[in-house]
Amino acid sequence: MIKLQIIGHLGGDCTTNEVSGRTVINFNVAHSEKFKDSQGNLVDKTTWVKCAYWTDQNRTGIAQYLKKGQLIYAEGSPEAEAYMNKENQAAASLKMSVFRIQLLGGKNDNQEGNSQQDSYQRSSTPVSKATQQTSSAVEEPADDLPF
Repeated sequence: MIKLQIIGHLGGDCTTNEVSGRTVINFNVAHSEKFKDSQGNLVDKTTWVKCAYWTDQNRTGIAQYLKKGQLIYAEGSPEAEAYMNKENQAAASLKMSVFRIQLLGGKNDNQEGNSQQDSYQRSSTPVSKATQQTSSAVEEPADDLPF
């Protein structure tokens, strides 16, 4: 299995559709970076990933938070797609079948109920906050020094 992990901002609000008794949440994630090329010119590069998150009809709670500008972490299985662009030139796009989404913050931070650590997996159930905290917590060693 190949796993893709991305952090980026949503390029627009998500869309939801019903297919054979399941719900698919579609959204696009952009990752931008700036760097200097070999000639010293500043290059602004944006990579877009088309994402599809499949879930049960009753578990679409994450969709209300997937709004334009929201910063997210997503992981899933990647797929490349070749196509002809408007200029009739060969192009490619990156797609991902998402199995985990985590809200990281962003333009929508002040919305009621939007936690910066909400996480959803393919079953669309939130990951326990206690589990997240204990897995990332680093214990400080006991310090017996008098100063």
